[in-house]
Amino acid sequence: MERPAVGHDPEELTGDAGVRREQQGESGPGWRRTLSRLSSGVLNPGPGQVDLQQREFLHRIRRPLPQARHIAVAAMKGGVGKTTVAALLGLVLAENRGDRVIAVDADPEAGTLAERLTGGSAVTVREFLRDRVHLDSWAAVARSTSLVGRLQVLGSEPDPGAAGGLDRGEYEQVCALLERYFNIIITDTGTGFVHPAMAATLARANSLVIVGAPTVDGAGRASKALDWLWSNGYGPLAGDAVAVLSASRSSAEVNRDLIRRHFAERCRAVVDIPSDPHLITGGRVELARLLPATRDAAFELAALLADPFTS
Repeated sequence: MERPAVGHDPEELTGDAGVRREQQGESGPGWRRTLSRLSSGVLNPGPGQVDLQQREFLHRIRRPLPQARHIAVAAMKGGVGKTTVAALLGLVLAENRGDRVIAVDADPEAGTLAERLTGGSAVTVREFLRDRVHLDSWAAVARSTSLVGRLQVLGSEPDPGAAGGLDRGEYEQVCALLERYFNIIITDTGTGFVHPAMAATLARANSLVIVGAPTVDGAGRASKALDWLWSNGYGPLAGDAVAVLSASRSSAEVNRDLIRRHFAERCRAVVDIPSDPHLITGGRVELARLLPATRDAAFELAALLADPFTS
């Protein structure tokens, strides 16, 4: 259904060098598990609402997938947490499914997806493209990507001076190869919608995540992204998109309920990613270090993206 368009040398700041290694998001076993343990299982109140919700998310995330699925994560404005959202989505899907998932950085401006996931990438997407004739087996493809947990990662060119980005044909060649070996391909796009690879990304995308922030400018730019999609022939993709409001930037003066309702009327679903001390550092993203509410939001997002898998 159509939606409405409305003297020492300074330390190098690489990897997690600037992040204090304090654990975030560690949660206790909960009173239900504690009661069962202390009573040696005699008193077992059963699963609580949180446990039931987690089970539901996992059931949805593990839906069977008959063919390769492309998910694009996009934003019209930088600094709203697009790459963080792509990283969270990739980690949750890869760790909770039995098939192969890859996250690809298609940002022409020296994207940071690989850095946020693995600390860096031995092979960039352009090198992957250059060597594609030799990538004729899973072992060869695996050697040409980075790995974090069960998630494969293909990073962009880290040097801003050398990062020209892929054109449409090059991106399509990369995707054609990845489709032979991966079930889910998540593309972290560049900011905006006019760089050459974006048309190919949107053409191949089965699902779209639009990332904004619960601020006037962050929400406004995300809404304009939907306007652009509707105006340029991507209306069905926009109407079926999942909007993510990432609270890495937020203000108590903003009417968040109004912003959420706005996107709920324009998209299939809206997910709020709360502010999280672990994510705000800008270092490597680790699911185990998220606050429980952030982890739940990441699982909700993955479940929403997996809902159409059987269709």
